[in-house]
Amino acid sequence: MKRLVDGYIKFKTEVYEQFKHRFKSLADNQKPHTLFITCSDSRVVPDLILQTDPGELFICRVIGNLVPAYGSAMGGVSSAIEYAVMVLGVEQIVVCGHSDCGAMRAFLHPEKLAPLKAVSAWLEHATMAITMANEHHSHLSGLEFTEALAQENVISQLQHLKTHPCVAASLRGGKLQLHGWYYNIGTGEVLQYNEGGQKFIPLDAQAGGDMASAA
Repeated sequence: MKRLVDGYIKFKTEVYEQFKHRFKSLADNQKPHTLFITCSDSRVVPDLILQTDPGELFICRVIGNLVPAYGSAMGGVSSAIEYAVMVLGVEQIVVCGHSDCGAMRAFLHPEKLAPLKAVSAWLEHATMAITMANEHHSHLSGLEFTEALAQENVISQLQHLKTHPCVAASLRGGKLQLHGWYYNIGTGEVLQYNEGGQKFIPLDAQAGGDMASAA
């Protein structure tokens, strides 16, 4: 707890003072430009990775960065999507997976899921990903297969996103873009899914180039 309290004191005395005017402007409203859906993993810190300021990202964190298809689990993720699109009017949605994802590793050791009933049920939303990984990456094993699975999972969750009526309508109206990212914790590299080439390419390779909807 001391670590948390010390952190708060530093925020209050140093960080808040630096961004005081920003926080005051955000006190009564927010207008984030991006809904960022990522994993609950403690090593994935969107604001740090992207160097964004308070108020820029509307973040939804959940195990495995899973997005239930519309109607299959009307809960926190679905409500976050609906609120971000229909009320906040975000311009883009990013689904970001990552390396060494425990949710993805669980598929390699299903016996470990036996006592984790809630986790096991939640991972049903990644069924498409494991099917695609087994179909297209069966030649891989170990960490390489897990990485491929995590990337297939990002693609699968983008497809689930499109089943949400508000997302489908905004995409059709040209008001929204979807992006699929994969973050490598060990190297700090972010890859973006390129639907045309059906592969992940370095995000910074696209800087200043075509950053149009990836899905």
